[in-house]
Amino acid sequence: MISDYQEIAEYILNNYRDKVVEIGVGSLPHVAMLLKDKLDVVVTDVNEQKHTGVRFCRDDIFAPDIGIYKNASLIYSIRPPIDLQDAIAKVAKEVGADLLIRPFGNEKADLGKYYMEYKLVNYKKARFYLYRS
Repeated sequence: MISDYQEIAEYILNNYRDKVVEIGVGSLPHVAMLLKDKLDVVVTDVNEQKHTGVRFCRDDIFAPDIGIYKNASLIYSIRPPIDLQDAIAKVAKEVGADLLIRPFGNEKADLGKYYMEYKLVNYKKARFYLYRS
C-alpha cells in the first residue's frame, strides 16, 4: 500500500467528475476503491486482476484498446515504471484526457511531446505529476 493513496483519491474527486482510468493497477487498487462509488472507474493491467466492485479490463498499454480509455477525463497510474510512462501519455493524449503520474520515487519520463503543460502537485501528503490536456 502507498501511504498517500487517500490524498490522491481526494484530489481526483475534487477535480474530476466523469470517467477515470487507472493504468497498471496490479495489487494496489486503493485509489480506485475510494473512487468507485463516486466516479465511473476502470482499472487496467496486463495481468488479470480481481478487485471487488471495480471494473477491470485487461490491456497492454504498448498495444492498447483505445476504446477502454475513450471519454476518460483523467488517466492515472500509481508508481508506473519509467518505461511505461511514455506509452501511458500517448494513450491519454490520444483520448484527450488529463494524466496523473504518481512516481515510485523521483523518476519521471520526458512527456513534453504529448503535454506542453505539466506541474508537480503537492497535495497534503501526496506528490504527483499532473499533465493537462
